[in-house]
Amino acid sequence: MSGPPISIRPMLATLVGEPFHREGWVYEEKYDGFRIVAYKDGRRVTLMTRNLKDRTGDFPDLAAAVAKLAAPTLVLDGEVVIFDPEGISRFQLMQRRAEGAAVYVVFDCLFARGRDLRARPLRERRQALEAEVRESETLRLARRLSDDGLAAFREAKKRGLEGLIAKDGASHYEDGARSMAWRKVKVRNEEEFVIGGFTRPEGSRSHFGAILVGAWQRGTLRYAGKVGTGYTAKMLADLMARFHPLVRPTSPFADAPRERRVTWLEPSLIAQVGFTELTDDGRLRHPTFLGLRDDKAASEVRWPRRG
Repeated sequence: MSGPPISIRPMLATLVGEPFHREGWVYEEKYDGFRIVAYKDGRRVTLMTRNLKDRTGDFPDLAAAVAKLAAPTLVLDGEVVIFDPEGISRFQLMQRRAEGAAVYVVFDCLFARGRDLRARPLRERRQALEAEVRESETLRLARRLSDDGLAAFREAKKRGLEGLIAKDGASHYEDGARSMAWRKVKVRNEEEFVIGGFTRPEGSRSHFGAILVGAWQRGTLRYAGKVGTGYTAKMLADLMARFHPLVRPTSPFADAPRERRVTWLEPSLIAQVGFTELTDDGRLRHPTFLGLRDDKAASEVRWPRRG
């Protein structure tokens, strides 16, 4: 094989409720940005999201950094993020990013110098990654935490990370699978929700008051609550422009809330939402809007698993 494979679907981690330790596993920072697979063939680089959307034009500095790597062919898996001053990736920073601020944090090497590595164990792929990727301001390797899973969780919590990813060092790369060989443990509560409507603005607020969100469960869209904070004036205007072509006469939620002055929307936009907890009756407490996601389909947004 000479050229890199195309259209790889990223391997996904399974959410678990508690931190754990297992021999032979590694523990990495969980990054909060856009999942991106980078394809390098000579000097040509393509950056693709998990739903196969080409984002090369959005991150030209990152594509240029990958293009400069020595290997003639590469496929890398990672996350495009923006770090805050404390070195913590924050999804909301992606919504108002300054040019040149984004960083591609790479955590897997799937193909290198004509070799398909997906069937090789993770520890071998990490060795290839470290051999092929030269770190720079825009290109970094995923940071590993303590070798002890429980200590790694304490470290993630102390630093204020979103969470950690635990990976079986002997596992191979499973295209498009949500695997138990990769497991995510959350520290901060953030989830993806589908936007199904919005309320009218009140007081000095312009455009809309809050979005109504939910997620898919057993084939129906289940309501999770209203999100009325976290917006800048520009976000309100930009979101309203996105809402207009999606207006529909009826609620998309199976358990439609009794809300007055709601405009319903086709459930095709995804909001990243921070919150303190998901209550027993399935409602978000103190939710905050963090940004829109366009790196996956709304039909993939499942009801959050409670840890």
